[in-house]
Amino acid sequence: MCGACCENIYVRHNGKVIKTKEEFEKIKKEDNYSFYQHISIINQDDFGLVFECNKFDREKKLCKDHKNRPSICRNYPSEEIFSFGAQLQDNCGFNFVPIESFKEIFSKVSKKPIKNFEEIN
Repeated sequence: MCGACCENIYVRHNGKVIKTKEEFEKIKKEDNYSFYQHISIINQDDFGLVFECNKFDREKKLCKDHKNRPSICRNYPSEEIFSFGAQLQDNCGFNFVPIESFKEIFSKVSKKPIKNFEEIN
């Protein structure tokens, strides 16, 4: 709700962060997914290319084409992006509340013996 997710974005393609401008240009040509047409490279660091959305109005902190935004934006924050290691910005208006806490899950799992322990080692 603040637009922080529209700037300073790492993008994964086929499970890997896009690393080079050449790779990004090739993906844009080969892939018809329109999301790639909506982003621009703003930086590059040791992790990969850093993007921002072309439709983000920095002054108003709003989408310039909210009605026609891509599905990734409509569904944000989707749990799927967090499986790739994404994190919400500290000042993000969204949050996730787990159904069960890690402690609850761990206590359930740790009470179960490991089957076929010899086969694992």
